[in-house]
Formats: sequence, structure tokens, C-alpha cells
Amino acid sequence: MNGRLATGLSEFSNDPACLDDGGFWAVSTTFEGEFRAAKFDHVIEAPFPQTPWEKISGSWSSSFNENQYITYVKKVQEHIAEGWVYQVNACREISIDVEVENLRGLFSLILEKNPAPWACYFQAPVIDIASASPELFLKREGNRIRTSPIKGTAPVGTIDFGVKDKAENVMIVDLMRNDLGQICKSGSVTVPRLLSTEVHPGLVHLVSDIEGELKEGTSWSEIFKLLSPPGSISGAPKSSAVSVIEENEGKRGPYCGALGWVQGDQSELSVAIRIFFKDDKLRFGTGAGITWASVADDEWEETQLKARRLVSLAGGVL
Repeated sequence: MNGRLATGLSEFSNDPACLDDGGFWAVSTTFEGEFRAAKFDHVIEAPFPQTPWEKISGSWSSSFNENQYITYVKKVQEHIAEGWVYQVNACREISIDVEVENLRGLFSLILEKNPAPWACYFQAPVIDIASASPELFLKREGNRIRTSPIKGTAPVGTIDFGVKDKAENVMIVDLMRNDLGQICKSGSVTVPRLLSTEVHPGLVHLVSDIEGELKEGTSWSEIFKLLSPPGSISGAPKSSAVSVIEENEGKRGPYCGALGWVQGDQSELSVAIRIFFKDDKLRFGTGAGITWASVADDEWEETQLKARRLVSLAGGVL
């Protein structure tokens, strides 16, 4: 991530307390809260080793087709009407059966064709993730922390976002202010940037920053426990949104978790969106934030927009 090349795997852990030893740990959490970290002994500033990628063939399958996803969106809006929730990030997974040794070549292609501010590659036992994430979950420098949720996605060339996107962004900013308030000193949480437009490959995003100063003695275990899953890809209120997601989607796995590195009181952790990950299949998640003002057909198209460019790099038919 951002020019850090870590090698020499020496330890693997499922306990966030491992981060307290001050070593360099690559971290991947699942949306459901499973924690996985790999300690690397050699960390240098270097470009990612260039690796070729042979495009895959075949058709990607989706956990929801268009009609099913639209039904999901309308179900979320029913929950909003009932007062149970006011925003849910509704996602679907696309997957394809393919035999590839690893995703190094795909990540090389991502860096070339779709450079993203928090792009990273993580390969360790039972982990193989190539990420083109545009979103910061948690940057830590000493006791200062920052999160930068994205809410609002449009094609390149969009000059201004509509009322729905701006309202949704403010909802999540408020949620993340509350989340950071659990681990930060009273009065230290601020919003230095609100509703800023950022241009990314093929997309324009609406982004805000929330910052704060950690309470003395706050552990990494507490940070992960109290901030997970990221608010921007769950919804608000978070507990209600997560229950809606669990009811309709099943497990997301690494998609929509946290992904990045921790070293002592320093970290760069992205929201694990726009990621490919490999187990028995090659998988990719895509989603959209649903509010009362959402138009179901438009939300489906947003999931297509987010997937189309990256899937074209991997290969196959979406």
C-alpha cells in the first residue's frame, strides 16, 4: 500500500492484541468481524513487483440479479418507512470459477489501469486480496486518527451531486463522529472536510473527513471492536443496518471489512471495497447506499458502474 513492500512473513494471528507488539502487521478483517493479521519482518519503500495477468474468460455470476436487487432496495425502503433504519448499504457479490495461482498479476494491472489511493495487495495463508479501494477507513499517526467515508458515486464529468447523495454523506459523517467519539477524547472529534468532490478512475466520489484524538491507553483491540464494521458500508443506525444486511445478503467476508497495515501507533487501513479476493472462486463485491430517496433502478446501475471498470481488467463477462 502506497509504496510499502512487506516480505518475510514471520507470524499470523487472529487476535488484534498482536498489534500491540509494535511490529509491522498487514491486516484484513471481514465485515462480520473476523480478524486476520500477518507480521512481516522486512518492509521497504519499493514499487510492487510487476507481474503479468492473463485475462480470464467466462461469465460472472451475481448473488442478486437486477430484479432481485431492486426488490432488496424496496425492502430497505420499507424498513426506512417503519423507522427501523434510515440508510443501508445494499451489496451483491459477483463471482466466477477460475483457476489462477494468485492475484499478483491482477494487482499489477490495477496499479497500471485503475490506480486508487488505498490500493494494496495482501497475500498470506488463506488470504489473497487485490484491492483498488478509494476509501480510507482509519489513518493513525500517534494519537491522531482520521476516517474519510465515501457516500456519493457518479460518472466522471459530474459537476454536482444531488440532494440524496449529500444527505446520505452527512448521515454517515454523523455516524462516524459517534463511532470516533467512543475512542476519542471528549471535544476532539471534528469534521475538517465535508462533501468534497474527488475524481477517481472512471468515477467521481463525494468524500468527507472526520478526525479525533485517541483517549490515552486505547488499544487496537478496542479500536477494531468499536469501529467495525465501517459505517459507510453498513448504514445508520449501524446495528439496525447490519441486521438488515445479515437478513438479506448472508456473509460478505473480506469485502466491506478493513484492509491495510498497522505498525505501533501508525496505520493506514482502507475500507475493503473494490476488492478481488480468491478462495474457491474469484469474488468481487459491489453495492450502493439506499435511502428513502433512492430510485431502485438507479441503485442497480450504480452497482454496475462500480464493478464494470475493474471487472473489465480481470476479464470475463459481467
